[in-house]
Amino acid sequence: MPATGDNRPRPGDISEVKFLTVAEVAATMRVSKMTVYRLVHNGDLPAVRVGRSFRVTEDDVNEYLRKSFYNAG
Repeated sequence: MPATGDNRPRPGDISEVKFLTVAEVAATMRVSKMTVYRLVHNGDLPAVRVGRSFRVTEDDVNEYLRKSFYNAG
């Protein structure tokens, strides 16, 4: 699917999306893989199932972290 005139991908175009494995998400978030699986299964972190594995977009990880940021004091 071609990009729009302003070089942004069209909605629904996933050719530019970076998918991460559960292990990569866990390393990025500095949590265990089990924590990532819980987030996926609870619906807190969107994921795509590929065979028996899950893939999470980098944007979804960043959005989850942005929403979860806690400003103490």
